[in-house]
Amino acid sequence: MTADAAEDDDTGNRLPRDLFEAVASHGQVRSFAANAILINEGDSTNSLYVVLTGRVKAYASSEDGREVVLAEYGPGEYFGELSLDGSRRSASIQALEPCTCRVVQGQELQAFLTEHPQFGAHLTRKLIHMVRRLTDQVRSLALQDVYSRVVALLDEFSEPAGTERVLRHKLTQQDIADRVGASREMVNRVMKELAAGGYVTQREGRIVLLRKPPSAW
Repeated sequence: MTADAAEDDDTGNRLPRDLFEAVASHGQVRSFAANAILINEGDSTNSLYVVLTGRVKAYASSEDGREVVLAEYGPGEYFGELSLDGSRRSASIQALEPCTCRVVQGQELQAFLTEHPQFGAHLTRKLIHMVRRLTDQVRSLALQDVYSRVVALLDEFSEPAGTERVLRHKLTQQDIADRVGASREMVNRVMKELAAGGYVTQREGRIVLLRKPPSAW
């Protein structure tokens, strides 16, 4: 993991360097191919995963195969901590690209928490951030239309590039649909409208925001 990835960030999700180095002496390193499932919703496993390289997504799915993406994790971030209460996994985890993780088993994690109480403090901050983010997600699903949710996602997932904004990662219309809780067909309609209005385009497979779209349709 790079030096930057080991630093704490504004969201509180990444482990600071001292805690990352401490947890690095526990568990084992495992590699996963792109699209591999690391955790299945409903599993009774209790391991903590620290991402070393690559990205993964947490998602919930229905019996008919529909998905909603709950979060993404990159280098220095971790997931699986909700299993500490002994309950079954509440979401699935899938690799978005080839990745490596340090996997710490539940019993060893309990010992690590005892040895490093500052990890418990970090975990508390992360869970607070998670609750706030999921609250915002529920509010968005309940109170905003699909257009507003798509525009908000494009802004969140993009970064400045001169006078434009470029999405940090390649996202298909299905990827966007899974993140905003809508059908791909509806997202396709919104993206066509944005393209026709001169707000977005595609370059090298990435969405580019040419100018700020209206917040409402």
